[in-house]
Amino acid sequence: ETEPLTSKKDVSDCSKGDDCKENGLLVRNPKSALRLVEDGNKVHPSQGDKGEAAQISNGYSGVQSSVPCNGEQQLMELEDRETWSKKIDFLLSVIGYAVDLGNVWRFPYICYQNGGGAFLIPYTIMAIFGGIPLFYMELALGQYHRNGCISIWRKICPIFKGIGFAICIIDLYVASYYNTIMAWAFYYLISSFTAELPWTSCTNPWNTGNCTNYFSKDNVSWSLHSISPAEEFYTRQVLQVHRSDGLDDLGGISWQLTLCLLLIFTIVYFSIWKGVKTSGKVVWVTATFPYIILFILLVRGATLPGAWRGVLYYLKPDWQKLLATEVWVDAAAQIFFSLGPGFGVLLAYASYNKFHNNCYQDALVTSTVNCLTSFVSGFVIFTVLGYMAEMRNEDVSEVAKDTGPSLLFITYAEAIANMPASTFFAIIFFLMLLTLGLDSTFAGLEGVITGVLDEFPHIWGKRRELFVLGLTIVCFLGSLATLTFGGAYVVKLFEEYATGPAVLTVVFLEAVAVSWFYGITQFCNDVKEMLGSAPGWYWRVCWVAISPLFLLFVTCSFLSNPPELRLFDYDYPYWTTVVGYCIGTSSIIFIPIYMVYRLVITPGTLKERILKSITPETATEIPFGDIRMNTV
Repeated sequence: ETEPLTSKKDVSDCSKGDDCKENGLLVRNPKSALRLVEDGNKVHPSQGDKGEAAQISNGYSGVQSSVPCNGEQQLMELEDRETWSKKIDFLLSVIGYAVDLGNVWRFPYICYQNGGGAFLIPYTIMAIFGGIPLFYMELALGQYHRNGCISIWRKICPIFKGIGFAICIIDLYVASYYNTIMAWAFYYLISSFTAELPWTSCTNPWNTGNCTNYFSKDNVSWSLHSISPAEEFYTRQVLQVHRSDGLDDLGGISWQLTLCLLLIFTIVYFSIWKGVKTSGKVVWVTATFPYIILFILLVRGATLPGAWRGVLYYLKPDWQKLLATEVWVDAAAQIFFSLGPGFGVLLAYASYNKFHNNCYQDALVTSTVNCLTSFVSGFVIFTVLGYMAEMRNEDVSEVAKDTGPSLLFITYAEAIANMPASTFFAIIFFLMLLTLGLDSTFAGLEGVITGVLDEFPHIWGKRRELFVLGLTIVCFLGSLATLTFGGAYVVKLFEEYATGPAVLTVVFLEAVAVSWFYGITQFCNDVKEMLGSAPGWYWRVCWVAISPLFLLFVTCSFLSNPPELRLFDYDYPYWTTVVGYCIGTSSIIFIPIYMVYRLVITPGTLKERILKSITPETATEIPFGDIRMNTV
């Protein structure tokens, strides 16, 4: 028993009642336990029927395992988990995940719609008290417990393990429509390699009699039925929505978009199939390239005639808007979906960090970069909208009617097409959209991959490449509905219902489970073990009360006022609301199902079952010199 823990001893040499040492780890036999005293020089044997962990003065146990030494069951293997090659790989991956297409189109639109510069006040408040604390909490959880979104709950609160399965379903829903938007951008990118961009004229086969090019040198009158060539290119050539009657008749599949999506998933597969070692290198391009392009477009936009009109419209404060509840709801929703807790990505990425990595600093840096990127993107968009208003001789509000992807694929694309060197700016702009989307897709799928591989290591642990291949094929097949002529309607439905309320519910329950069941004191002690100092009262109050209330507020606001969907000239029928809620519920239903399942399979009285189900069942191994210690 005084043998060093780093020594080798064959498993077959273990006799009943003895402690086994394997791979430098002390594995407890359930028939005995060791108690290590504070001075570390004496080892006192103690007895226990369940092999209770021995306490060390710093709050760790030397060992904790109920695995027998007879070799019939697989012994606990605590191999070194894969880690990021460099700290910057992790930071770029998190920034690339958080900064996505929504930063470019959603924030500028929500900002000017909700009071311009005045909107920055509720946005900042919601970030400080809601978004950033939740972001920090997920990074700390992932880094400390070093597990994905499913198996991590064994170490926190087992009855909430259904949250992990719900997260995986949500990520699959996102992958089924988010990559289709990138396929649109890829189609635009390919179409940009021409001397004259195809969305600048009305002489193409897809154009109609209503096509009106007000940028032409001829005097053109803009009527109520006039349609710009950029809009017709987007709706009639790329999406081909005119060949669909709506959600009840989606039409055929666009082979052009299918090929684009197939190429995108091929890029995704070969970027993430080997793990964070490879994806951490790819994000050096996909996470930094958008900032170079944003800077170029910002400088170009600022030099356009009428750019000041767009900036003024973007930032001019409307203080009365602050009295409207909708503004605060939009601010909370924007910061939440921008930072992106609840998708399992932050847990997965942080789980590959070194144990003593300063995740507190990482949370502040990455969330600040994300918010600033959203703000700067507003200038990139609105300088061009001001230019468009100047050219049309209209007010900026008339030009800025397009929302969502239409803002990029119609309004911004049209403005680029009428700039000098339009081909160059079109190519770099759609390349930027692709890179913005790619690293977010890497992250979303990595959340699922890490979660499943950590939960089922005996099945997929050595077959990562095969599992990633199967996952990308499933995501591609799941995207086929969005590749139809009416696919844009499906994308809109999934965007509004499949992820929004489901993710809000998941993170709300996650915050409650960590703060109230696992215990805010225990969680803060975990953070102290990693960083050397415990979080202050501000973080504790946010995690226990403010952040859950923040999530509850946004969720209730969404459910009380479901969005009325409309895309182009198509009004979604009433039954789509029911379908949307069914899609959203299909993921979070795993949470109560697993709770019932857990209580059923746990032996004992109802009280004993509940207590066992909310008590961590697996210890967390943490580095302690040359041995890995388990937390008590």
